[in-house]
Amino acid sequence: MTTSLPSGLRDRAFRWIADDPDDDSRVELQNILARAMGGEPGATEELADRMAGPLEFGTAGLRGPVRAGPNGMNVAVVTRTTAGVAAWLTAQGHPGGVVVVGRDARHGSEAFANAAAEVLTAAGFAVKVLPGPLPTPVLAFAVLELGAVAGIQITASHNPPADNGYKLYDASGGQIVPPSDGQIERAIEAALPAISVPREPGAEVLGDELRDAYLAKVALLPRGPEREVKVAATALHGVGADTLRAAFERAGFGDLHVVAEQATPDPDFPTVAFPNPEEPGATDLLLALASEVDADLAVALDPDADRCALGVRERDGSWRMLRGDETGVLLGWHVLSTVDKEDPLVATTIVSSSMLGEIAKEFGARYAETLTGFKWLVRAGEGLVFAYEEALGLCVNPGFVRDKDGISAAVFAAGLAASLRAAGRGPLDVLDELAVKHGVHVTDQVSLRVTDLSVRERLMAGLRAAPPASLGGTDVTMEDLLPGADVLRLTGEGLRVVIRPSGTEPKLKAYLQVTEPVSGDLAEAHTAADARLAALRADIESRLA
Repeated sequence: MTTSLPSGLRDRAFRWIADDPDDDSRVELQNILARAMGGEPGATEELADRMAGPLEFGTAGLRGPVRAGPNGMNVAVVTRTTAGVAAWLTAQGHPGGVVVVGRDARHGSEAFANAAAEVLTAAGFAVKVLPGPLPTPVLAFAVLELGAVAGIQITASHNPPADNGYKLYDASGGQIVPPSDGQIERAIEAALPAISVPREPGAEVLGDELRDAYLAKVALLPRGPEREVKVAATALHGVGADTLRAAFERAGFGDLHVVAEQATPDPDFPTVAFPNPEEPGATDLLLALASEVDADLAVALDPDADRCALGVRERDGSWRMLRGDETGVLLGWHVLSTVDKEDPLVATTIVSSSMLGEIAKEFGARYAETLTGFKWLVRAGEGLVFAYEEALGLCVNPGFVRDKDGISAAVFAAGLAASLRAAGRGPLDVLDELAVKHGVHVTDQVSLRVTDLSVRERLMAGLRAAPPASLGGTDVTMEDLLPGADVLRLTGEGLRVVIRPSGTEPKLKAYLQVTEPVSGDLAEAHTAADARLAALRADIESRLA
């Protein structure tokens, strides 16, 4: 079927092409426009999608496919976005301040980082560029270390290969929070066309000293003197392998084995269907290596190395990845059992396991729950010593990185594994002991991917209008977190469900938790909890179908 090209769409495309400073993007959009004008089936729809932007600048910054047009990641979009950021920084009283720019190794990252640096330089800021593709936590560290007024990291984290993104940190070293995102979006709307935005070379390219300073602090994270531990690791074709090797070496861990096929940055991520350690199959090569070298611990970083997943050997000798909540409570317990700070605070999100709160009570520590996202977690309160979110985000070092940090988490976990190994124990022993003390906590997630975002709105509206009286055979009550957040929380005896639209993907997500006290046999409690979780999952899936 051929769709005629509306004149308004045609004219907007012509205008964008004329204002695009990048030759390749101009040609790309010109070709689509020509196909649409020639009546090629599907071309008008594709052009309309490209022109449907701009990409929304939310608290996660920008994220979208690398392609020409306002609804994609390209030099023109990055140029106008950075002009908006520069105007916002000036309005906030930071004209001429230091801004750090970093990037990963995805398609377009180098060009986007260069564009951002040149726009900021022309706007009068003291721009410092990280030397090549580096993990996002190094950028977050640099903001604090250099006293910068902002930091920009070009990355799409663990998104598919076609995507890229733009993440913004403010002077606190954390990602921006409202109302900054709305202020920046309005500044972007007011920005000149990309071709008219001044750009100027001359940003300072940093040497290795910044990463060295980061590594020196990471090396101090392990608690205890033990260093004898064998670790298998993967960088999933991202930028984390070299920094992880250096971090392990600095910290004194000499027995690190990295999956060779995934160690070199490759924006096409050829060995995985989806470069996210949470996805089925993504860690197959890692677990095979862990088994082959008889490792004590397996570590998977995501492509920009801000997330960390841990794998452990089961008692039957097989290997599996821990869930994000298992890793979170394990490392949280280790922090609290070794912390030397008075009145420490640990934090997680409203969708993560509530076990961290029980562990905090055991140690007499403060505990906080925030909305999802590390932008909120690092602002949980004074005295923060640990934060995690179930999506593999871990911060064991809030003193020098105010964001999730996969490199530091991996080094800290290696220290824990070494201590446990020296005592003849392993991570699963700790998790079992925590379950006996605080009850079995099992978690799961149901994600509904949509092509039409209005589907999410209709489902949320339907739940608000007619909340379920029971889930999985348990009576529940519903709490609506609006207007603070578009989140529904349903709770019952030993049961919790949190439902929210994803902020970075076209998904509606339901986070499930079931808790079961251990009055006798731990295995029986696990079996009972798993059965309740399965019934809860089936109920939620049917309601979201």
